[in-house]
Amino acid sequence: MLDFLINQYKEASNFQISLEFVAFIFGILSVYFAKKENIWVYPTGLISTVITVYLLYQAKYFGDMTMNFYYSIMSVYGWYKWSTKSTEPDLLISRTSTKEKIIGFGLFILTMIITYFVYVFFDYKLEIPNYIDIFTSGIFFTAMWYMALKKLESWTLWIIGDCIAVPLFAHRGLGMLSLQYLIFTILAVMAYLQWKKILNSYQQV
Repeated sequence: MLDFLINQYKEASNFQISLEFVAFIFGILSVYFAKKENIWVYPTGLISTVITVYLLYQAKYFGDMTMNFYYSIMSVYGWYKWSTKSTEPDLLISRTSTKEKIIGFGLFILTMIITYFVYVFFDYKLEIPNYIDIFTSGIFFTAMWYMALKKLESWTLWIIGDCIAVPLFAHRGLGMLSLQYLIFTILAVMAYLQWKKILNSYQQV
């Protein structure tokens, strides 16, 4: 495993390795803060996603690049939602309503369509990893929206998407990001259990 990761970076510049490492650290911090319901999930996540946009552009993975651009926008939106207390009541962990499920499915489909046309715009030949990329883009964007609303189902989507992303990034030669998503998967499972416990405590009151 270690040799596999090292071999992927033999031809990488020190600048790329440094950027990927910074994105790796801030990405882990973002998921940790999300698990704790801490608003620092958004500024740390924003640093990670902005760097990742650049790295994926360089690697010509335009679907994931677009997705991380979306993440950056949603991080600003989520930061606002989690910090607004003067005009809204405190945002509490909850489950998605039927209406939110329908909207979430619509976002999933819309994101996949937009991501597909991003590839078309860049005149990029689509292969199986790119179609997987399009699919995970829909999952992750929906998860990000649910996260901004503190919906438990956001973690379910993160877990599914992360499990797909681990081998996908490894296949692309982005070993550090693959390892990051493996850690994301573990943290997402822990976060789901913690948020579910908090939600159950609300229902018992």
